[in-house]
Amino acid sequence: MALPRPRLYVSRLLPEPVMARIRGAYALTHSPGDDPPTREALLAGVRWAEAVIVTLTERIDDEVLRAAPSLKIVANYAVGYNNIDVDAARQRGVVATNTPDVLTDATADLTWALLCAVARRVPEGHALVQSGGWTGWTPTQLLGAEIAGQTLGIIGMGRIGRAVAERARGFRMPVLYTSPRPMPSLSDPAWRRVELDELLRSADFVSLHVPLTPDTRHLVGRRELALMRPTAYLINTSRGPVLDEGALADALREGRPAGAALDVFEEEPKLHEGLRAVANVVTLPHLGSATLKTRVQMGLVCLANIEAVLAGRTAPNQVT
Repeated sequence: MALPRPRLYVSRLLPEPVMARIRGAYALTHSPGDDPPTREALLAGVRWAEAVIVTLTERIDDEVLRAAPSLKIVANYAVGYNNIDVDAARQRGVVATNTPDVLTDATADLTWALLCAVARRVPEGHALVQSGGWTGWTPTQLLGAEIAGQTLGIIGMGRIGRAVAERARGFRMPVLYTSPRPMPSLSDPAWRRVELDELLRSADFVSLHVPLTPDTRHLVGRRELALMRPTAYLINTSRGPVLDEGALADALREGRPAGAALDVFEEEPKLHEGLRAVANVVTLPHLGSATLKTRVQMGLVCLANIEAVLAGRTAPNQVT
């Protein structure tokens, strides 16, 4: 007689290669869709689950953990895990895991896509051509900013921050970075650790790569934006609340910094109304890890973590 398959709750529909593996090995507690579940649906879905795969939109707190007495692991489909109450999970003996490494390159690539797009006014040029309003080349049309040779400032020199810095070599850019402690393994002489205020005053491009914690919420706000050069650009592909969007909207209207490019927002999917009224901002719908290869790999990492825990082994990417 075949053993019963482990019961798995999946909060959102994942890429088909991942779903195919899930359907073959697990008993789904419900059929996931593209939209985030309501709180009621989340509580109902985890009730019988031994394992769950959730995304950043699902808040896994003590109420959810109480509703799932058989739960052994929460596999977060993300590298960040600020949506999980890790203390509550630890107290209940529930393992929490994330998906580091596999999305580093995809997010670093998108960071550079945003940097280039805002500096060279790519969305404005695209809109002009598509609208039929382009009447031909002129010497003064949509003049943007130089990138090569300019100073890149990276706030948070973790995996993704380092990958962004590596890509700066091709643009001959000196790199300033912040980190809680010196990082002697970063041997590139063009990378220099400085305090946040010095980075903001000195960098031509400032890119955010810190996790969301109580200490990093609104890490960049009105005071910090005022330190930036009027010709500088700000890029955020980390977490929305790291940046005070209201302060950014005011700063952009005042011309300091020159522009911003955002893949994440404080209250996703809502965009701060002030950012709709300024032209010098580029926005994307949280696409940092959005390549097929990366999103499949993220799902496979979740499953590897689940398989380990349900077999009584330590999860490869345990955060509690």
